[in-house]
Amino acid sequence: MVNMADRLDAVLGKKIAEPFAQHFDLHTVEDLLRYYPIRYMTQGAELTEKEPPEGEHITIVATITSAVLKNMKARKGQFLAVSLAAEGQVIDATFFSPHKLKHVLVPGRKGMFSGKVKYFGRKWNLTHPGYVILGGDDEDGAVVPSGRIVGGGALAGVARGAVDDSGSVDMTIFERSFVPLYAASKDVESWTFMRGIRWILDRLAPVEDPVPDVVLAERGLVSLDTALHWIHFPDSVEEKQHARDRLKFDEALAVQLVLAARRRDVSTRTAPVCAARDDGIAAEFERRLPFTLTEGQRKVAGEISADLSGGHPMSRLLQGEVGSGKTIVALRAMLQVVDAGHQCALLAPTEVLASQHARSITSMLGTLAGAGELGADALATRVTLLTGSMGTAAKRKALLDVVTGDAGIVIGTHALIQDRVSFMDLGMVVVDEQHRFGVEQRDALRGKAKDGISPHLLVMTATPIPRTIALASLGDLETSILDELPRGRSPIVSSVVSSADKPAWVDRAWQRIGEEVAQGRQAYVVCSRIGDDEEKQMEKRRTRSAMTDGPNLPETKSALQVYELLSTGPLADLRVGLLHGRMHPDDKDAAMSEFNAGEIDVLVCTTVVEVGVDVPNATVMVIEDADRFGISQLHQLRGRIGRGGHQGLCIMISQLSPNGQSFSRLQSVASTNDGFELANLDLATRKEGDVLGAAQSGTVSSMRLLSLIEDEDVIDDAHSCARTIFEGDPELERHPGIASMMKSAWRSDRAEYLDKS
Repeated sequence: MVNMADRLDAVLGKKIAEPFAQHFDLHTVEDLLRYYPIRYMTQGAELTEKEPPEGEHITIVATITSAVLKNMKARKGQFLAVSLAAEGQVIDATFFSPHKLKHVLVPGRKGMFSGKVKYFGRKWNLTHPGYVILGGDDEDGAVVPSGRIVGGGALAGVARGAVDDSGSVDMTIFERSFVPLYAASKDVESWTFMRGIRWILDRLAPVEDPVPDVVLAERGLVSLDTALHWIHFPDSVEEKQHARDRLKFDEALAVQLVLAARRRDVSTRTAPVCAARDDGIAAEFERRLPFTLTEGQRKVAGEISADLSGGHPMSRLLQGEVGSGKTIVALRAMLQVVDAGHQCALLAPTEVLASQHARSITSMLGTLAGAGELGADALATRVTLLTGSMGTAAKRKALLDVVTGDAGIVIGTHALIQDRVSFMDLGMVVVDEQHRFGVEQRDALRGKAKDGISPHLLVMTATPIPRTIALASLGDLETSILDELPRGRSPIVSSVVSSADKPAWVDRAWQRIGEEVAQGRQAYVVCSRIGDDEEKQMEKRRTRSAMTDGPNLPETKSALQVYELLSTGPLADLRVGLLHGRMHPDDKDAAMSEFNAGEIDVLVCTTVVEVGVDVPNATVMVIEDADRFGISQLHQLRGRIGRGGHQGLCIMISQLSPNGQSFSRLQSVASTNDGFELANLDLATRKEGDVLGAAQSGTVSSMRLLSLIEDEDVIDDAHSCARTIFEGDPELERHPGIASMMKSAWRSDRAEYLDKS
């Protein structure tokens, strides 16, 4: 009998198991059985993909419609050009051992073909794929990888019993109602997985179920043993669905168990108690505000204040619409910590944003920001900026302010996490745009608190996170949402222009900027690239997703090109400035300061202004090649305008056809200012594997079946189940199976990664 923990090399032999380990990181029986089919072939049906990505290894089921010997152009010899028909498509396949194969690959036969996708124009084909001919006599079952008919003893990666001595595949496996197909490679084909898994399932000892019977019964879920058999070889649609339901729940529960354990761990840590004061700097700041906080801001501020007053570290995610006033709320929280005698660190992703935060916070505090200076208020603290590009003298003074505790609020970039930066008494960490920081960076900053003390953590993002993602990746954080604009703020009006279809409308965009500047206002023109040699190389990397609008994408306009065009052309009478990431830090700061001061009318820039930049007088934004930006990125960019009392206008220009999918996506962005609606649209248009993004990669063990897009109810249910289990049994002493499930689903390095996040 075979057990789940058995190593594949012990069960199948080293030669057979090695490709599974090398190419798919599969080492045990459980690893292999958890490698689920990506789809199923039904008896007699063809199966293919419409537009598979370039270079992807896929398996299709197709009928041979023609097979013609052709001469090679570059050298002597012939190849077999085969046309395959599948689900209304014609796929070309090329074979380089034509004389061996011409008697097997004949028109009318149906087969399973597996190989790497290669595009020629907009049409894709397979070059020398492996194959299995379905039906017919024994010879028809030959497997031909790498252009050779391989005997059973030499076919690397095929489980015992997969191939007989003549090299023929045991065809009985293809006679089932549903034949599983797996994500494969040239070294381990789909039928190799199929036969290896079949061989193991036939010998598998009963699988002990980690989930209590009562939990399964409440949800009508089948046992794990049954689910593993049915997911690979179902005899009906119902069996396949029952298996998927059970295994999806397992994946969701594994995530939620670790997050629940994380919440329990945080509740045992000690944090500085920062109770609100009526006579401190926080209260004085609130009294001096020239406007009234929105109801949402007051509610969120109250939630954060209550967290800070407790003796356990706050871990809260603050989501806010663009321009919803997150900075005010975060500043109010930091001042409450300063009132308690501790320091705060605000970590920003770029120097531009860090400098912007320092300027705006200092401005908002007024005399409350000048501790130690002549004329400063008695309650004042000191706001200190620390970035990597600062001069030696300025950096030395900033470091001194931090280590002595003179700086109550320290604002900076990655420079804050360097070894030589020491805090006197760090009580709170605020991370702005958390998806732009690695977990190690955030953890390094929190590690600068006093030994035995965990600082409070507030994570801010203006990129709304759909609830399913928040539950799956950030479930250990309490969440607060700001979803209303401050009073007097008008919604931004957006429009999309096709420069190819209506070039006159582009001219009108420049005129519109001139009209706004004539009324004393300012504008941004945003480009997708800078324009140097490195950018040209990046421009050549075309993505398959953009190919829906045509095989030859137009070259994008660079910031350097647009700056030259506008400053010498349609906007020659205006003061046009330039800002991009490769400018010297002093030049970047000067450009931003001049734009803030109204000394620049139009700022041509890249995405360095995407987040945090606050110039209330800017009312127009033109985004060149808007199709090259993501949905959330476009929403972030246009959030830079309309921040004062005047209407904001965003014009998105694309060189693509107005009939294409990319243009339609831009129109969807233009149709709403609701960031949460756009976040869900973004989620629906992205590949499932990209959903969590770089900042969360590594936190979730491979979710092969669970969809963050479609399975919110499953994630919800697992979230409730995990909470209930931990509330009744915090140490999981009565749930050894659950404890084992959590440990096996999460590698130690991933658990450590999540712990730091």
